[in-house]
Amino acid sequence: MAKRREGRVPSSSDRREDRVEASKRAIRRGGDSASSPKINIVLFLFVVIAPAIAVLVYRIRYAPRTNRALSSYVHQQGLVKADVNYQEILTENSKVSKNMSQRHYTYPVLAYITPWNNKGYDLAKSFNSKFTHLSPIWYDLRSQGTNLVLEGRHNADIGWITELRMKGDAWVIPRVVLEAIPKELLRKKKQRDKAIEMIITECKEMDYDGIVLESWSRWAAYGILHDPVMRNMALQFIKQLGQALHSVSSEKNGKQGLQLIYVIGPPRSEKLQEHDFGPADLRSLSDYVDGFSLMTYDFSGPHNPGPNAPLKWIHSTLQLLLGSVGKSDQSLARKILLGINFYGNDFALSKGGGGGAITGRDYLSLLDKHKPVLQWEKNSGEHLFFYSDDHHAKHAVFYPSLMSIFLRLEEARSWGVGISIWEIGQGLDYFFDLL
Repeated sequence: MAKRREGRVPSSSDRREDRVEASKRAIRRGGDSASSPKINIVLFLFVVIAPAIAVLVYRIRYAPRTNRALSSYVHQQGLVKADVNYQEILTENSKVSKNMSQRHYTYPVLAYITPWNNKGYDLAKSFNSKFTHLSPIWYDLRSQGTNLVLEGRHNADIGWITELRMKGDAWVIPRVVLEAIPKELLRKKKQRDKAIEMIITECKEMDYDGIVLESWSRWAAYGILHDPVMRNMALQFIKQLGQALHSVSSEKNGKQGLQLIYVIGPPRSEKLQEHDFGPADLRSLSDYVDGFSLMTYDFSGPHNPGPNAPLKWIHSTLQLLLGSVGKSDQSLARKILLGINFYGNDFALSKGGGGGAITGRDYLSLLDKHKPVLQWEKNSGEHLFFYSDDHHAKHAVFYPSLMSIFLRLEEARSWGVGISIWEIGQGLDYFFDLL
């Protein structure tokens, strides 16, 4: 949760009462004076009005930031809570505030949209003003023999982009996954230059506002991040791409270049491994990258069923990258986009396990069929429930709730970081009321 400053109005209530009594005695002593009415007024202002004003100023100044979101429908209806039941979710999940454009989370918000989940395209239009960046999952840059190819233009929906820009100001920055063979790409200047040229050309021709680049996990899988020389080449490539994008004026804002958001994964242990993206990498790239999409989800899987993104793990990840809350470098913090999952997981708990990701539609179907009792897991800050399938195998379902998302937004707010949502088509409509 965002930390509330525990300041106090100067002077305790006891001292204030002593002052009031002393003032009353002074009034009584001066009661025969011709100036007593004026004295009474001055003392009234000093003793009663001034402290009241001080209290009011304190409350305004130190009120929790979350109050800005309390005008939303989900807060007004008291739906953001731990003791939620399945019927409330089934009844309320599609209801949102009438003012769908009002933003409650004022730091950057990046939303991913996938072609295989078309609902995301519609939600991006409906809640356009809630987002600062929208990233459709369209492109892969691959090796083809000795050449490079940028695949994915067939996914691009120009009509959708046009509608988005008519409705709001979100930057459209498609994701590009760098699938090219790393050693070939990074060691050869011609390959690096060609890759960057292809990305820049696509942005110009398709009128994009920049890109989201995903490559770190691929480089880690190839093992090149264990080699200091290759790791440095990898960082230099990102810097070169960032410089090239920033040098091209955006159609959206001629004064600002195209943007680069870079995808980074969370460390899996308290001690950084060679292949992990760490604080030194963050500082090294900060002048060349406009934002870092931090994938703080997928903490658990079919072989280790559990929460999607434990709140304590999210906190420790941010702490590892940024230091301590309140002491972190805000110029770095503002570039972090904390990952929040809008999908859930349905894990089989029987021998052998299994299961995997579910969307909001799947989740509602399970609620309707099994009518489960939802449990709040305080340590992880997530809701879950259990059910038995048609073969009598027990399942555990972890899916985001208003409360779990609210707590993650508060965690992000306390650090001064933005958020990145994977992905909006998998969520429930009333999740957007919190943004």
